[in-house]
Amino acid sequence: MANIDTLYKNQFGQMGSVFTSVDGAITPPSNRVFVAITFLANTTLDSSGGLVSDTSNDGVEFPSTQAAAHDAGAATAVSGTGGDQIDVNDSFPAGVTIFGRWTSINVGSGMIMAYIGT
Repeated sequence: MANIDTLYKNQFGQMGSVFTSVDGAITPPSNRVFVAITFLANTTLDSSGGLVSDTSNDGVEFPSTQAAAHDAGAATAVSGTGGDQIDVNDSFPAGVTIFGRWTSINVGSGMIMAYIGT
């Protein structure tokens, strides 16, 4: 039987973290994803890669620079409407934390702390 405490920790970034303030993609270890990103300064994402969401779970969508999440023409059982793709000109203010599942992050300017989970 799985330890519930360990399961929760694995889902909420207790498997380590990565700090970056330079242009260049960061990726989590194999079979892991980034589950939260805290913006430590006003931050934009790079046009090369930017923010790549985990697409391994059908019907689960996360915002990215690659595609809009929850941007269906009409709401369905798994997708909402009105979501936008993150643009490289969008700026995330310092102190904001976003949660999701991402496989790669490329900072254009600013600095972040990205938390690793399963």
